[in-house]
Amino acid sequence: MTWRGAPGFAVTAARLFAVQSAWSYERMLGIGFGHAIEPLLRPLRAQGGARYAEALARQSRFFNAHPFVASIAVGAAARAELDGEAPERIERLRAALCGPLGALGDRLIWAGWLPACVGVGLLLVAVGAGGWGVAAFFALFNVVRVGLLVWGLHAGWRAGMRVAGALANPFLQRGLEVVGPLAALAVGAALPAVLVWVVRGAGMGVAWSVAWPPLIAAVAGAAVFAAAAHRIGTRLTALSVAILVLGVVVAGGELWP
Repeated sequence: MTWRGAPGFAVTAARLFAVQSAWSYERMLGIGFGHAIEPLLRPLRAQGGARYAEALARQSRFFNAHPFVASIAVGAAARAELDGEAPERIERLRAALCGPLGALGDRLIWAGWLPACVGVGLLLVAVGAGGWGVAAFFALFNVVRVGLLVWGLHAGWRAGMRVAGALANPFLQRGLEVVGPLAALAVGAALPAVLVWVVRGAGMGVAWSVAWPPLIAAVAGAAVFAAAAHRIGTRLTALSVAILVLGVVVAGGELWP
């Protein structure tokens, strides 16, 4: 069964935006998962209402992963159900995907792309972009959000029970390598710019001719720390780099003649 032949994938993609709408401690994303996958399970009705009901109940059980990459599991589970895989294998597949998808989303989104977008948005606002900085944040963040959702649903559907291979996608792995240093650079550059913007907005009369030299130095320092984060690896997070840059900026401000 090809991706183009998958019925209801557009509705499933739309429902995945609300996968957390019925979140609970008992099932986590389970009910939202079942609601999202339901359009893809509708062909099972032709094979008997009981099989459709059993599949939908199975897919509404406990599931806990990052909501932005849950589409990978939704696509894989739907393909497994339509391929007639044994219920035990499908349940093991869902359980096995919880940990890897949780870790993937945390690293890629919460510790990487989100702080990077926040840094870019704050930097644009600080240099005078105003509302365009906010718009840039939403645009950048949601382009990746939507792209990841659609790609994940597609990849999971194509792979089915062999979905582990999709997590080793070179583009995805490269993104994990790049997004941390990118977040460090964006947040590290935004911190001094926002500081100057706030000080000027508070009427302290700091001229840009005075503010720009340490600002440029801080941005250069952020780039160095981002490169260091890339070399050292995931143990040096974007947040720790940002805090380190802020410390350098504060120390530089005290020592600046």
